[in-house]
Amino acid sequence: MSETLRFGIVLMPNFTLTALAGFVDMLRLSADSGDNSAPVRCQWTFLSHSLSENITSSSGLRTTTWEPLGNPERFQYIVVVGGLIKDDIPMPADIQAFLSQAADAQRTIIGLCTGMFYMAKAGILDKHRICVSWFHYWDFLSLFPHIEPRYINSDRLYEIDRQRITCAGGRASIDVAAAILKRHLDHTIVNKALHILLLDQADSVRTPQPHPPWVYTCSEHPLVRRAILMMVQEVPRAFDLSKLAAELAISERQLQRLFQAEVAKSPRQFFNELKLQKATWLLLNTQRSVADIAQVCGFADASHMGRGFKSKFDATPSEIRASESLRTKLADLHTEFYPQRWSQS
Repeated sequence: MSETLRFGIVLMPNFTLTALAGFVDMLRLSADSGDNSAPVRCQWTFLSHSLSENITSSSGLRTTTWEPLGNPERFQYIVVVGGLIKDDIPMPADIQAFLSQAADAQRTIIGLCTGMFYMAKAGILDKHRICVSWFHYWDFLSLFPHIEPRYINSDRLYEIDRQRITCAGGRASIDVAAAILKRHLDHTIVNKALHILLLDQADSVRTPQPHPPWVYTCSEHPLVRRAILMMVQEVPRAFDLSKLAAELAISERQLQRLFQAEVAKSPRQFFNELKLQKATWLLLNTQRSVADIAQVCGFADASHMGRGFKSKFDATPSEIRASESLRTKLADLHTEFYPQRWSQS
């Protein structure tokens, strides 16, 4: 039998149970024959500052770690399970040193849910492709402005780039675990584990993330939905139809036709509306200046953004801020479309 795979799992405060449970259950069900759950083919341990430290999940469930961090070289894989993200990412010095040491030792490091935030804080994601949940995309950009946006995506479930694996979280942690285990174990073993979890198969690295609810109201066509998700990521930058079409592996003309058929707008028109939607949310929910909002949302200047507002809402940004009735009306229009995360970008 090949060498037993060893996984060191670092639980961050307020970690998410689904991401952890999905990943570990794939290890458990693949580690032994039948459903005996003995750690034969692979082993895992929960790590933290010291032995038996209590860590609380985002749902309030508390668990105890099994081992102190120690030397990461005893593992082939280091897994960082993140959870709730606020205005900052508290990063204990010993965990940061542990992740840096693991990177130097050429260990593969996996970020589940918001685990990639801690990996970025440790400085081990530079020049790597990174998958972030669409819900946390703007949080990530805001907290790590030094990371080029071209490396960040929120339109697929997970990303594998050399010895860095990042996963949007939720059920996708099962897909990531399956992809990793299939590197080392017979595929029938991994498929058996998937079937026990009532899954026909794991989703691939190119499977798109489930879209935010407002995308479903725009179109039923999967390419249009993915294009919209990609547009959301590109809001601060200039619209590039050729780049968008290339990412979708279709022609520019085909993309134009799809948008006209599905949303009765050209891709550029839809992109400009997204910019206005984001600008409106920031206008209503932050104290940022109009000029700052214009810059964040990719407008040439405040006057350029003002003309867009005047055309769409028959009011300037300043008039909207000064009118409670206008603010209430626009807030009702936008609450269902854009989560509060917009306000942190």
